[in-house]
Amino acid sequence: RISTSMPHLPVEYGNVTPKNVGQVRVLNQHIFPIVYADKFYSDLLLPGKGDLSRFAYYNDVLVGALCCRLENEKGEDIAVVDPSSKGTRMYIMTLGVLAPYRELGIGSQLLQHLLDLVAKKYPHLEDIYLHVQTSNKLALDFYAKFGFQNIATIPDYYKRIDPPDCYIVSKKVRPAIEK
Repeated sequence: RISTSMPHLPVEYGNVTPKNVGQVRVLNQHIFPIVYADKFYSDLLLPGKGDLSRFAYYNDVLVGALCCRLENEKGEDIAVVDPSSKGTRMYIMTLGVLAPYRELGIGSQLLQHLLDLVAKKYPHLEDIYLHVQTSNKLALDFYAKFGFQNIATIPDYYKRIDPPDCYIVSKKVRPAIEK
């Protein structure tokens, strides 16, 4: 784990492992209105995915997590980026912080870790993107602070929550590679 001190809030960050992936599941159940399948959590532990998910602990309590995946131009999950491939993207599957710990910079540090990781380890990615429920103004404002833009709306994206529509929110990290 990497220790980071914030004013009055010492937070430790680390990677998701087989020992703590169950805690990420519990955290997601408390934060998100969606239940993620077992495959979501088992995929976090696949080879080549170790640095794509991150947790935040405060006083040995999991308070936040970021889970991502790499995708090819067809939107298929991939483990390794081929530098010559076109259209490779990073998809933020989840980024959440428990309500009492929001507005303390934890989510910002998790997202900044991802941006730094992309710049260092994945220089050929075109963009980072995610889906945000249209009513989630806090999330939309949060991502906008990092340069993410609403690029599309998908009606009826969510099946069991209201409103069911989402925005695709994206941040270009490299110019698109000529196809």
